[in-house]
Amino acid sequence: MDRRGHKRVREAKNKARPELRTAEDWYKHDYSSTFDLSPSLVRDNVERVDCRRVEPSEFIARFEKPYKPAVITHATDDWRAQRKWTLNRLAKKYRNQRFKCGEDNHGYSVKLKMKYYVDYMRTTRDDSPLYIFDSSFGEHPRRKKLLEDYSTPVYFREDLFSLAGESTRPPYRWMVIGPPRSGTGIHIDPLGTSAWNALLRGYKRWCLFPNSTPKDLVRVNRSEGGRQSDEAITWFRYIYPRTQRPDWPDQFRPIEILQGPGETVFVPGGWWHVVINLEHTVAVTQNYCSSTNFPVVWHKTVRGRRKLSGRWLRRLRDVRPDLARLADAINTEEPPEMLSDSSDDSSSSSSSSDESGGGSSGSSEDSGKYSGNSGSMGSKRRRLGGGREERGRREEHREERRRGVEQSEERRRREECKEERGLCREKRGN
Repeated sequence: MDRRGHKRVREAKNKARPELRTAEDWYKHDYSSTFDLSPSLVRDNVERVDCRRVEPSEFIARFEKPYKPAVITHATDDWRAQRKWTLNRLAKKYRNQRFKCGEDNHGYSVKLKMKYYVDYMRTTRDDSPLYIFDSSFGEHPRRKKLLEDYSTPVYFREDLFSLAGESTRPPYRWMVIGPPRSGTGIHIDPLGTSAWNALLRGYKRWCLFPNSTPKDLVRVNRSEGGRQSDEAITWFRYIYPRTQRPDWPDQFRPIEILQGPGETVFVPGGWWHVVINLEHTVAVTQNYCSSTNFPVVWHKTVRGRRKLSGRWLRRLRDVRPDLARLADAINTEEPPEMLSDSSDDSSSSSSSSDESGGGSSGSSEDSGKYSGNSGSMGSKRRRLGGGREERGRREEHREERRRGVEQSEERRRREECKEERGLCREKRGN
């Protein structure tokens, strides 16, 4: 990596993880040499489903309705991303495009050009490296071409949040790229949404726990994890060994997954999950609301995002009157079947999304997805926040501010392009 690349990475680190005050703090534990990322250590115990043989109605009955995690095979067989989303091709085609790899203490995105990030991936010794978790790639004039390289798996094509409008719905899709040891800490995806995560390159290790699992049982204590207590690698160092002990409650044993290239993980709403990358990985993930999980998602949206729920309900009355009637019948003053999500209890990651996320990272794998990339300090701010409605208002304001920043950046880029074209014409005239 050249001098400018080092400078840009250093700036991104300082903004995204200010609690790590020195360069040495980033590799204090020397996990790059001491932490075993061997896939053979994963006790994979999840059921796999071949989407070529199992119809959507059967999948809904067996997995979505009972909120049962699964791994889906062959869902990405016809994706162009299988061929095109390699690190070399991404670094070449999108070399000067900036992707989100964190969020600062003021809620603004921290971004790196792809060429710098790929160089960083290939050389980093950081304990929990920066992690691209970008929800805005589909809105950018150049990056949105990535949307042409994949399609939503057949089981997840009902997308009720789309009725709220693309510009007002919560962030829901993320491009996810990270080196070994990066990942998302333990969290529940926001607003009761379910998620799918399709892996194109590398291997990921997952642990999932049912919603009834006490958060104190699966969260890393600050006294153990210190400044990196919210990171995935810290969770696997401290909490995972406990889950294998005889005194760990049987009803809270984890579902473990070794996700390989071409596999898609289904994460039902309300499930705790933590993900760590075992190799260089490239993936795409989306959170969604379907008719199956609509009652819980509606309940949480009304309580946490009241303004959004109003817009959504008006569209449902026009397009899905059956669901509008169901929404009217739901008593939002009573607790839903699933009692927590990352909008109620903080979620964390080395770099979550904007956000079901984000998260962020969301997807599924992605803690704080709807509130933005965040490290441990961002997680701490969310824990100190107010009630659900206040948090919902803050998230709406943050999303509006993010879009404003993106639009300003795009206007600036267009002006720069105009100036460059003008200079070129002047040179040709001379």
